[in-house]
Amino acid sequence: MDPPPGIPEYLNTPMVCRLKKALYGLKQSPRAWFGRFTKSMKNFGYKQSNSDHTLFLRQRQGKITALIIYVDDMIVTGDDYDGISSLQNHLASEFEMKQLGDLKYFLGIEVARSKHGIFLSQRKYTMDLLSETDMLGCKPADTPMEQNHKYFLCSSAVSTDKGRYQRLVGRLIYLTHTRPDIAYAVNVVSQFMHDPRKPHMDAVDRILRYLKSTPGKGILFSNHGHLKVEGYTDADWAGSADNRRSTSGYLTFVGGNLVTWRSKKQPVVARSSAEAEFRGMAFGLCELLWLKNLLKELGFGQNEAMKLHCDNTSAIEIAHNPVQHDRTKHVEIDRHFIKEKLEAGIITFPFVRSEHQLADVLTKAVAGSVLDDSIVKLGMCDIHAPT
Repeated sequence: MDPPPGIPEYLNTPMVCRLKKALYGLKQSPRAWFGRFTKSMKNFGYKQSNSDHTLFLRQRQGKITALIIYVDDMIVTGDDYDGISSLQNHLASEFEMKQLGDLKYFLGIEVARSKHGIFLSQRKYTMDLLSETDMLGCKPADTPMEQNHKYFLCSSAVSTDKGRYQRLVGRLIYLTHTRPDIAYAVNVVSQFMHDPRKPHMDAVDRILRYLKSTPGKGILFSNHGHLKVEGYTDADWAGSADNRRSTSGYLTFVGGNLVTWRSKKQPVVARSSAEAEFRGMAFGLCELLWLKNLLKELGFGQNEAMKLHCDNTSAIEIAHNPVQHDRTKHVEIDRHFIKEKLEAGIITFPFVRSEHQLADVLTKAVAGSVLDDSIVKLGMCDIHAPT
């Protein structure tokens, strides 16, 4: 290496350089930057959240100021306007910052406000994706994935461009941050990143054709007059034809607004539909507990039991039955975990009929009419669509 400025080049003695400051390009740079930022926030009186380490909070005189950061992009919000102003001044004195005004665009997510609430979408991101893939003039599809698909049985089909497939699926995964309607379809195509075949690329193209029909869809957050936490959980038993693993999905609502969702293949094979649903209930319960802790840190504690809706009576009976028997002894940990929260009065499991199960769209490909009905119930809309 060349000696740094100020080091005489004529010194022939063996020397090493000790780096005292992390710079761009080093793998430890992000950690060093976040450590420096965290120290500054704590010195200014902010507390780092235990539920999300990128969230910093300060409560003063019944008011709250919150900051959340992603690398070097951050959002500041709250009802303590003096606190927000002083925080901005502090950050400007500590770091080189730029104030961009009210939140309108953040990491590809567009934010719009109206008398109806706050609307989040990724319309520009979607249009850019369609433009880059030459799909702007394609024929739109009414659903992101065809029903009763056979994508798990395509190992003998023709291979496709692996790099292009991985790039497209990666961009679709980011799009699911505001599009729960494509979560299941993206979950399926992401399982073939290691060896994509032509039918899998056709499935990605179908998702793009669906996005062409609904590029501006997003989630509307409205004030419903309460902050109740509830969720829906569902599972598609043995849905993967290649290894017969089940797919579970959950949706969580805070104050009647959809906040988190997930569609994921279960890590083990379930021996019955009740077992698949039971494991899905455990996943959904973990998410509700995380939301409960986060709301408590924000000053909105939950006094009443949270509701996790399920459409399988057998799974609900297993959760309420304290007796272990042969059908449940191999899911002992999940059973004890759910039983503990039930006895503490933290959670309840109301039964919901299958036609009213909102999480159904996260576990299987559904018909267009069912999908449209679920989208409305999830609070999704398109403010850019003509009325």
